[in-house]
Parts: sequence; C-alpha cells; structure tokens
Amino acid sequence: MSDEQQKKMPVTLLGGGCASLSLAARSNEFNSHQFTLIEQKDRIADDHTWGFWAMPWLSHVVPKTHKSWNHWRIISTNKTVELSSQQHPYCAISRHEWLNHCRAQAIDFGAVFSSNSNTYGTQQVLDSRTPATPENTMLQHFLGHEVKSDKDVFEPSTAILMDFRCDQSQGMHFIYFLPFTSRHALVESTLFSTKLVPQIFYENAITQYLEKNLGCKDYAVKRIEQGVIPLAELQQLDPTLTGIGANGGAIRPSSGYAFTFIHKQINQIVSTARPGQPLLVNRPHSHFEIFMDGVFLNVIRCHPALAPKIFMSLASSLTGDEFAKFLSGEASVSIWFKVILAMPKLLFLRALLPAKESKKI
Repeated sequence: MSDEQQKKMPVTLLGGGCASLSLAARSNEFNSHQFTLIEQKDRIADDHTWGFWAMPWLSHVVPKTHKSWNHWRIISTNKTVELSSQQHPYCAISRHEWLNHCRAQAIDFGAVFSSNSNTYGTQQVLDSRTPATPENTMLQHFLGHEVKSDKDVFEPSTAILMDFRCDQSQGMHFIYFLPFTSRHALVESTLFSTKLVPQIFYENAITQYLEKNLGCKDYAVKRIEQGVIPLAELQQLDPTLTGIGANGGAIRPSSGYAFTFIHKQINQIVSTARPGQPLLVNRPHSHFEIFMDGVFLNVIRCHPALAPKIFMSLASSLTGDEFAKFLSGEASVSIWFKVILAMPKLLFLRALLPAKESKKI
C-alpha cells in the first residue's frame, strides 16, 4: 500500500456484489477514504439482466448497457398501454459485464481486494451481504430464458415490461420480455407471491408465451437466469454495521428494482464524503414511498387477481417520463397525485391499517 493510501481513512466493504463493487469502482472520487473489499473468491453467481430507466445518477452506467428501449408496453387480456421516453429509456445491463467492469476499474483506482474477513477491525465497515428474508414475505420470483430464433420474430424497438396474458392461478403473474434484436430476446416468467412454484410452471409459461403470443416455435435457449427478490423493508444482516445495497434498504418493495437505487445510494455516499469522517449511507427511499409500497403490497397479497387492472390503470394515467420517474423514486407531488387517483380507492383504504401495522418486517 502506498504512502498516499495509508493516509486515507480505511473503509472495508463486505461482499462482492453490485453495491460493493460499484462503490469501489468509484474510488477515484474519494480523496480521503481507502477501500478494501472482502469477498468469497469461490462464489460466482449466475449471470442476470438488470433493468433500469436512464437517470442522471446512472450516466456512467448507461454507456455499458446491452440494449435500451425508448418504447415499452404493459399488456392485459383486453388492453395494451404503450409508453415512450426519449430522456429516460429503459435499459438492460448484464450482471457479469457490469461487475467485471467495476472490478477492473476498482483495481485501477487503488481499491484492495481480499478474501480474509479478519482484515477489518475498528475501521468503518460497509456491509453489502444479503439480509435474511422472514417467512411469509411477499416475493418477486422469476425464471428467464435468453432465446435465439432462426427467423425474424421479435420487435426489437419495444420492451414488454408486463404482459398479464398468462396463468394467474399462482398469484400475480406476468411475462417480462426484452427483445435485443429481431431474433434474440430475454423472456421471463415473473410472479409476486409468498411461495415459490415448481420450475416447470415458469418454463411452461415461457414456452406458451413465445408460441401463442409471438408465434415463435423454433428457437434455442442460450442462457437461463432465475432469482428471488424479497419485497419488503428488510432488517440489516448485522445491525452493528452500516448496511449498503440490499442490506441498506436499496430494494424498492413494490417493484423489486434495486440496481438504480444502489447507484442513487452510492451517489449520496460520494457527495457527502468528508475527510476523516465515516461515510454516510442513507436509504434511497422516502418514508412516504415505503409506506405507500406497503399499502400496495397488502392489496396485491389479498387481491392478486386485480393486479392487471391496477397496473394498466397506473400506466394509463402517466406519461412515459412520469412512469420512469415514478419507478425510479423521482416522483413529484403531481405524479403521486395521478398515481393515487388511478388506484382502486376502497381497496387501498382498507389496506392502510395493515400497512401501518406491518411497515417493518
């Protein structure tokens, strides 16, 4: 370690996921803090596609995206809503590509990597390890197939964020479809429920969607991705440490989006860093957003069959820019007013009391 590094305040990052690596990759923006990242060398997670809307705090990420779409759709059995935005396109990025980029940049900027968890002591520790998920938590669980066809069958200019034309018997269920080219796409079967389903359920949903809705029968599955995201305000894994990323409240309970909020949190860390002082980490969601997400999840938990109507109403009430800002935590008072007006009033009023009682899990 150089003399310059030794003069900096040491900060340990626990975990080698998106939050820790994305922060370490910006080491050059910290003149007075030196990062050491502790990770498990033998733990290599499967690749995933992370989606987000282009926002100012993601300007350094957007150039690394695999694909972006200025148009996206929400579809139910009897209606299609198409939204668009030139300023805030929907973007997709490969987990592996982004983390490899961050690792290389972090090393170039002087971050230290270690597999020895005993290297941290009284210095500041930022903990990005995955927090525990309590029983009966609402989950977003999914399985996706990255497929390639030998014919031009996809419409690459428009992403389908939610298509509810699928089996709704196991909870709120939709297909998430990202067409990279006219022959190459990611198709995910996604559910919101408290229990997982057998893998064959997701696979059948994907097969049926490709064949019935897109007329795609001949294709090869190039890659499979799957995951489970807790939709709740989770408690930190170790309350004596400072949590970041999912362990620091970055997951948006109503949507499962975390990538954009991790970077919003990191931007805040960068902007408030002061020489000789521990880094400040704030949760990237307001108390109002968390409260409203709790109300929404209580409605979906009790009335999953109404999910298509709720999301169609939401999409119909907003412009593309407003929709992107709402799901990126940038909703103004006027946007929130539109969202509240679009919701089924009686159901949401009935959900207010449970939301208050179960605000924290």
